[in-house]
Amino acid sequence: MRAEGTTPEPEPATQSGFTSLGEVACRYQADEIPPEDLPMIAAEALAAGLDSPTLCELAGWPRNADSRDIRDAFEQALAESGIGLPARGLARRHALRRMAARLIAGEITPADLATDDWWETEVETSAEQLFVALIPQCDCCIEYTTGLDQSTWAAQLRNAALALTSSPPIDPGC
Repeated sequence: MRAEGTTPEPEPATQSGFTSLGEVACRYQADEIPPEDLPMIAAEALAAGLDSPTLCELAGWPRNADSRDIRDAFEQALAESGIGLPARGLARRHALRRMAARLIAGEITPADLATDDWWETEVETSAEQLFVALIPQCDCCIEYTTGLDQSTWAAQLRNAALALTSSPPIDPGC
């Protein structure tokens, strides 16, 4: 019980900040987070309890700073915080799972999947292979590339997304 008028001790935020910045590192490596968002993410990591010289510096940068400088500073801040960047292939596989979950949740449409290079993602499991095989290179070619009508393709894609999200998790790191 705390005395009247006193502030409770803050929860240790370092671990949650560390986890969040680790997830950001994975999403950054999978090209899900643009460089212009990294200064704000650095500020949020500081607020969560993480602290490093480059993280502090990056948190003060504007969104329109040179993207190469932002990337370099972010990667340096990760290193100073003891967070490694996952391999790009692993990060993309985790992103593929997140995308499948978003499809199932109705946050994105099947046609939204054809707007990126997901079909080029290197996969390792049969569930990943099935899902990626159904992603066409562009949304204008869905019928041509899948050989199916759009409703059949969308149903197959949702089934593949369900299989992917219910399959055993892949390596940790994201």
